[in-house]
Amino acid sequence: MSMPLGELLATLTPQPEKVVAYARDTYLQETVDQLDRLGVDAAKFAREHSLLLLKPDAIVARSVDPTLKWLADNDFRVVAAFRVAVDRHIARALWYFAWNIASAERRRLADLLVGISDVLVLVVHGEDAELPVPVRLTEAKGPTDPRKRVPGELRYLLGRHNYLLNLVHSPDDPADVLRELAIYLDEQRRATVIAQAGAGIDRSAEAGALADDLYAQTPARSFDRADAVERIVLDLERAGAPAPSGFDPQADVDCARLLAAAWADGRELDPWSVIVLGSYVLPMRVGTQPQTLRPISAIDWLEGQPWKQ
Repeated sequence: MSMPLGELLATLTPQPEKVVAYARDTYLQETVDQLDRLGVDAAKFAREHSLLLLKPDAIVARSVDPTLKWLADNDFRVVAAFRVAVDRHIARALWYFAWNIASAERRRLADLLVGISDVLVLVVHGEDAELPVPVRLTEAKGPTDPRKRVPGELRYLLGRHNYLLNLVHSPDDPADVLRELAIYLDEQRRATVIAQAGAGIDRSAEAGALADDLYAQTPARSFDRADAVERIVLDLERAGAPAPSGFDPQADVDCARLLAAAWADGRELDPWSVIVLGSYVLPMRVGTQPQTLRPISAIDWLEGQPWKQ
């Protein structure tokens, strides 16, 4: 390794607490060690590349083509693309340092979501200018909170204005790029992707082909709350457990209670409908636990660059 891991991390994130946490993180260590063996500058790679995860909800929404166009229009080039079979463990690994504020209901919905389809991950390249590519992509992608999204951002463009069903994820900073590569890929597949990224060839067409395969295996579904309620009520009626008298499908409390009762009774419900309805009526966060590593912004990056001090 060209420099101690802690020193490397200090150039890749403005958060001292992340440096401490990631210096002990196996995923990050694996990628850094592999890049070192391959003769690739880990810091340069992480600043000039980012990852964009198109989640199962993006596959259901048929969002790959508009995402590829948005990337090209915003000076990001897709230099590798790969499909990943996801499960509850990958979800927890990705958000390990943030999910201590996720509600139990959000985790349950996320576990259902990873069962909907495989995901598509894009490796994108850009010039290492004032803002590293991961920071620039995260800013341009738009926030998780739909109320804060603005025209021009990717999440705004994709049009599913929902907190949980936010379609895409990207690493916050260069340190996260290195960590997430090892979560998605084993060593052999990582070597292939690193080589493709180094070649710098536009692989948008390959990403589109992977998307077509995913679409063929994953039906498009409605994101409408009313459609989700209708399907859930029908599933319950078929199981001999109709919605209670006075149930109001437009009332958040009634819908939340309906889902809670169905879960408690072990009812088999359409997973996608549960995800959609739950994303509107169930709590997404708990307020009693501190977040371990907060998301960073471009301002954080520009004000917290230790190598410039």
